[in-house]
Amino acid sequence: MIITSSSSEETEIIGEKLGKKLTGNEIICFYGDLGVGKTTFIRGLARNINCEDLVSSPTFTILHEYNNNNKFKIFHFDMYRVTSFDDLESTGFFDFINTGVILIEWAENIEHELNNLKNIIKINIQKKVGQNFENTRIIEIQGVDNL
Repeated sequence: MIITSSSSEETEIIGEKLGKKLTGNEIICFYGDLGVGKTTFIRGLARNINCEDLVSSPTFTILHEYNNNNKFKIFHFDMYRVTSFDDLESTGFFDFINTGVILIEWAENIEHELNNLKNIIKINIQKKVGQNFENTRIIEIQGVDNL
């Protein structure tokens, strides 16, 4: 499914809609360049599932765990600096599988380690190119039928 967003607010709303579909054991992989809106999408997703914490990119800490009022936990990973299997293993990533919703920014850096996992949703966010499209994003979602 491909969705066009014209603003940060619309990107958050798309995230909210996905949040309504989550059951608690999904791995959501985010792809896209720096500043394209991955964390913005996650902010909307977390808001929809009653996340009480301020959502921010865990670039320097690798992992944020968010508190929410739902039945499942949310683990937000940033894999920007993860470049090998040993790096990934040192984050504790594998200990979190099937313990809640896992959100992964820069999933392309660990793509080869995700191949055997279930319940994967892939979200690719790209800036639309052109003079009048500064805030426009093309969001491609795989693993979900509709929002």
